[in-house]
Amino acid sequence: MHTIFQLFLSFLKIGAFSFGGGYAMLPLIEREIVTTHKWIHYKDFIDIIGISQMTPGPIAINSATFVGFKTYGILGSLFATLGVISFSFLLVSLANHYMKKFKESKVLEFALKGMRPALIGLIISAFISLAKQSYFDIKSIIIGVLVMALLLSKKIHPILVILLSAVFGILFYG
Repeated sequence: MHTIFQLFLSFLKIGAFSFGGGYAMLPLIEREIVTTHKWIHYKDFIDIIGISQMTPGPIAINSATFVGFKTYGILGSLFATLGVISFSFLLVSLANHYMKKFKESKVLEFALKGMRPALIGLIISAFISLAKQSYFDIKSIIIGVLVMALLLSKKIHPILVILLSAVFGILFYG
C-alpha cells in the first residue's frame, strides 16, 4: 500500500538526484513510479510524458503533477509537484548564496564538465526506453523519421511538430 507521503518522497528523490532537466529525470521517474512502486502502467507513463511535453512548463514538474493526480487526485498533484521541486528550490537558494564565493572554483568547473556527458547518457537512456514502447510498427517509425527530418532540416517549432504528428497519426491509423 502506498501513501501520499511515499509519493512525495519518491518525487523528492527524483528531484534530488536528477541533474540536467526533465528529460534526464525520465529514467528515474520511470524506475521509481512504474517499476518500483507500480503506481502507473508503462503505457500511462508514456501518455503522461506526451501530455507533459505538450503542456506549458518543465516536463519534470508536469510529469510529477500528472502522476500525482493519477494516484491521489488534486492532493497527489500538490504533493508530487512539491516533492520534485523542493530539492531544486533549496539547492538554487543555497547556490545563489554561495555562488560568488565558488564562482572561480576549478573543482566546481571540473565537476560540471564531468556531469555533462552523464546527462546526455540519461537523456539517451530515456529516448531508448520510450522508443521501445513508441515504435511498434512501420507507421510509427515513418512518423518518427518524418518528424526528425523536419526538425533537423527545417527547424520547425516543436508545437507544430506535435500537431503534425497528430495529423500523421490520424492519416496513418484512422
